[in-house]
Amino acid sequence: MDRLLTVEQVAEMLGTTVRFPRRLIEERRIEFVKVGRHVRIRESAVTAFVAANTVQPVVIRSSRLRSVA
Repeated sequence: MDRLLTVEQVAEMLGTTVRFPRRLIEERRIEFVKVGRHVRIRESAVTAFVAANTVQPVVIRSSRLRSVA
């Protein structure tokens, strides 16, 4: 079973303020668990969120580059 993280722990893991994971929860952009009145986020949900939002770099071919001079 995954660890259940607090909003503060998720913010620290992502290197953001607490406001960012709270906004993700409010907008339902990340999976979360309600434990009574407490909100927890599975560690795997954070990993999946990061993977889904990772942008791959664009590869530029050297043949397209031309010297100006």
